[in-house]
Amino acid sequence: MMDFNDVCAALNALSTRGMDFGLERTRKLLNGLGSPDKKLKIIHIAGSNGKGSTAEFMTEILLAAGKTVGTFTSPAVFGYLCEFRINGAEIEKSLFVKAFEKALKLGSDATRFEVETAGALYAFWLAGCEYAVLECGLGGKYDATNAVAGKEIALITSVSLEHTSVLGNTVRDICAHKAGIIKDCPVVVCAYQNAEARAYFERLGAVFAEKYVGDITAAGCLQPYNAGLAATAARILKIDENAIYSGVKRANPVGRVQIFSRLGVTYILDGAHNPAAFTPLCGELEKYKKSDVTVIYGCLGDKDINGNLAALATVAGQVTAVECDSPRALPLDETVRACKQYFCKVTTAAGVAQALESAKTATVAVCGSFTLLKEAKEWIEKGL
Repeated sequence: MMDFNDVCAALNALSTRGMDFGLERTRKLLNGLGSPDKKLKIIHIAGSNGKGSTAEFMTEILLAAGKTVGTFTSPAVFGYLCEFRINGAEIEKSLFVKAFEKALKLGSDATRFEVETAGALYAFWLAGCEYAVLECGLGGKYDATNAVAGKEIALITSVSLEHTSVLGNTVRDICAHKAGIIKDCPVVVCAYQNAEARAYFERLGAVFAEKYVGDITAAGCLQPYNAGLAATAARILKIDENAIYSGVKRANPVGRVQIFSRLGVTYILDGAHNPAAFTPLCGELEKYKKSDVTVIYGCLGDKDINGNLAALATVAGQVTAVECDSPRALPLDETVRACKQYFCKVTTAAGVAQALESAKTATVAVCGSFTLLKEAKEWIEKGL
């Protein structure tokens, strides 16, 4: 019998296998688990930016309609188990162990994400969920989540250049990967698309969502588009309008322009990691005086750091460079070198907490990677 720590250690051990795209291993895993995907109504979400937010809106709408819902998103923001949620709450450890002990035994040749995908669906079925909201890990066509046998609907959020070494060097190439989740089901695409992406999905006969114009609690100028995507999908699924309204209003995605106040200082946490994703954060920071804004920045090695910093330099007067707590992190010296190309005032810190302690401005934004946000939130909450 494995306990929670044993399961986590076994999953961590799989991380050494890295990324290895394809559907066969995940499909084999799901079959071994009794094909839980065939017993769930699956809502599949792909896109470059806004997937996690759309998943949150979709989950809350379904819950407001009285449905039982499992939600699988990645990466973790404030805690690992929050990647696996049942009816909006993180999975209980006992169920996590039960589901993943079996998935690990069957997945001896699988990657970590493949085991997580299959284990999540198995846990949702064990919990009696009717719906499963699945966020693609990377791309779509060959992503492990696309091994599911069927789905109720496919949703595609805004598409831009990302992971070009894997997905291709053009928006069209990336659209083709995202479109791979369209399998014998209706497809809805976010209204917020560049012209090339919009033309691509129009040729596929996609439905385009309208921007949501009702009450939204979630901060960020692009959240009305993510909410509109979820609301349009819900209408196709025959969800009541009252549930749509209530769900959208209640949804509050974590780690996306998430604002905290402490001792008169405004802290903004955002997991944006490509230039297009920085639009909402930069829009929020424009509300403040540039010289009063400090950015704490770190990123993974495969990100467009120059594009990200160029956007941030328009709204922030100074930057503190940190290194992410990840084997994929961009080394600190490289982060500093890039920061100096865009900011006149550049400092460094050993970690996010130290950077926050040193920040002297009235507004502080922590961004560049979701891996930075947990430490930031813990530091902020200690002073509340």
